[in-house]
Amino acid sequence: MNLMKAMNIRFLTVLVLASSTASLWAQTQVASNASPDPHSATPAATAPQPVITAADIQALRDALAAQQLEIEELKRQLQQRNNATTSIQPSTPAPVQPSAAVPVQPVPTQPSPSNSAVKSDASDSSSSHSQQVAELAPAIPHQEQNTQNPLTPESTQGSPDIYNKQMEGPLTIRFRGIHITPGGYAAGEFGWRSRGLDADMATPFNSLTMPGASQSQMPELFGSARQSKITGFVDGRVGDVDLSAYVSTDFLSAGTTSTSTSTNAYTLRLRQAWGQVKFDDGWSFLAGQSWSLVTEDAHGIAPDDDIGKTNDVRPKTVDSVYNVGFNYARQPGIRIAKNFADRVAIAVSVENPEATLTTHGNAANYLVGEAGASSSFNSLSTYAFNPSPDIIAKVAFDPGFGHYEAYGLLDRFRGRAFPCADSVSSGTPPVVIVGPDCPSAADAGTAVGAFTSSKNGGAIGASARWVFAHRVVFGLKGVGGSGIGRYGPAGLPDISINPDGTVHLVKNLLGLSTLEWHSKRFDIYGYTGAEYASRTYGFDPVQGKFVGYGAPQFNNTGCYVETPPSTANGSGGFDPGTLANCTADSRVVIEGTTGFWYRITNTERGRFQFGAQYSYVTRNTWTGDGREPHGIDNLIYTSFRYYLP
Repeated sequence: MNLMKAMNIRFLTVLVLASSTASLWAQTQVASNASPDPHSATPAATAPQPVITAADIQALRDALAAQQLEIEELKRQLQQRNNATTSIQPSTPAPVQPSAAVPVQPVPTQPSPSNSAVKSDASDSSSSHSQQVAELAPAIPHQEQNTQNPLTPESTQGSPDIYNKQMEGPLTIRFRGIHITPGGYAAGEFGWRSRGLDADMATPFNSLTMPGASQSQMPELFGSARQSKITGFVDGRVGDVDLSAYVSTDFLSAGTTSTSTSTNAYTLRLRQAWGQVKFDDGWSFLAGQSWSLVTEDAHGIAPDDDIGKTNDVRPKTVDSVYNVGFNYARQPGIRIAKNFADRVAIAVSVENPEATLTTHGNAANYLVGEAGASSSFNSLSTYAFNPSPDIIAKVAFDPGFGHYEAYGLLDRFRGRAFPCADSVSSGTPPVVIVGPDCPSAADAGTAVGAFTSSKNGGAIGASARWVFAHRVVFGLKGVGGSGIGRYGPAGLPDISINPDGTVHLVKNLLGLSTLEWHSKRFDIYGYTGAEYASRTYGFDPVQGKFVGYGAPQFNNTGCYVETPPSTANGSGGFDPGTLANCTADSRVVIEGTTGFWYRITNTERGRFQFGAQYSYVTRNTWTGDGREPHGIDNLIYTSFRYYLP
């Protein structure tokens, strides 16, 4: 850039001198070739030749001096612009608005034959430099360009090397080579469900009530601002290495003292908190809590933010758990990725899992975890003893039309079994019966013979997404395996328990289809998804019954019979009756969703938009005693959101 500017200045100087010389030469030549005066008594042949006097030389010097002043002024202005542009980091230059460029005004000088030529050159130079500045300006897109339509394919289907530029905006603070970008949005939302679930914007799909439940007779309406998000992105560059970090939070969390009675005192929730090192040769390393590697990307393999600026293909629902069938998680881990010419990307991650368990009828002969320590976890919730991280490997292809992904996942589960804890006594005198793995009846009810067992699970998944006419998006996603229920919004179980107290994996299938239409102001979407959990059960010879998950011998006869509310512990009308004889293990949860977003305003001062969603959800259960009850719900959500620019 400096070399080009120096060459422009030299060329301008030569042009000015040449123009001045040519002008003076022209004046002399006109004078020497002028027609003789017919009234002159002296013949033309004897007319005296013009002589260059000292005054002429002085005039030339004055003209050159004036032109030199103009050149110096141009150099000063070029240097000012050079300082303004080179002070910005090359990886993320600050936006320079061409309209803010100072116009080059020629310095008033004494009249000279070449003054018009100097003005013309100055104007050309100013135009050329303004064009160079304008070419630099889009390096960080203006907010209208960057988030004009954050949900459209154009804004998400891009090379990973523009990730940082997409994340930055008018609020970016630049300090000592570090770029700090605050972000987020404020949300005012309302929801209505045809059957009460007593839940906020995150729908608990696996808790849809059965026909006999009192909640099924009572719709619910609720409002919420808890999906509002606060985000921060920090980026800096050292040589060929880009360093970045991202933090995102919302309020969809409830402490043990949270209430909606007066102050809506809910707790801040950590969504993402990660740091990344990215090299110019395509390698990157990420550590912290982020979207799992199983989560689909828009292009390549790169981290996704939480407000839709970059690499985001999550369902555009108001519902904070998206749509049944979407495959995702946010959990701590580390990831290594390599990008090959923006066409192929590969990545491997190790991530922290949290196993989910559902089982029925088992004796107290198993242990998989305990309640959280009050100093760091929620003491009213339980946490599994996870034996190892989940290992995930993924490859992504971007051949030019469409985006394609495939991944494999390996997970592991562990439990401790107590064979002597499964025992019964019957008859007179009583006879103690214990399981075959218990050393003797004398050890019944003790921890004698306890052992630890582990089971390996895993899955394979694939997805494809195409964009047609820059407006229509069509996508398909599917994953199948064992012990992966926690990776779906329906919340189906990963494991159940065998009669002997050991872990038994649940087979899971998840699928989602996507159809979206995008314009400058509107986004219209439709999703259909399903999640399946297999039967996983066995017969316990000690108790003489089936245990586990989804056994056909389980009793579902009471799923249609309403029961009165409980009065225990002084519940006072806030404890619906529990259905008797209603196991109702979920077989498949299906959801169909349609909705839209309308951007009311979208400027450099922020974006204000309105959205609405309708969903129809069914929870189909495994047959028990010949009955297969269904839970059904209709969901309507609305949302007003203001996004920071």
